[in-house]
Amino acid sequence: MSNLFWWLRQIILVSVGAFFVYFGIRLLISAYELNDPFTFLMTFFASNFVILISGTLIIGFVYRMITVYRESKNSDSG
Repeated sequence: MSNLFWWLRQIILVSVGAFFVYFGIRLLISAYELNDPFTFLMTFFASNFVILISGTLIIGFVYRMITVYRESKNSDSG
């Protein structure tokens, strides 16, 4: 039963990461509508930072899920 909760937690974490990637992209698009150069720069770099961190976390969670899946597949067959 705890195995099911682990997979559910990983799926939720990937979903939250995907939401923040989407939020970062929307923030990046809205940065181009700003008129003040300083505000544009701060919003531009903040959105890129959000996208970078969220994307990295998604890659890490998916890599962990693939690793655990392959290990469980090898232990079942072996």
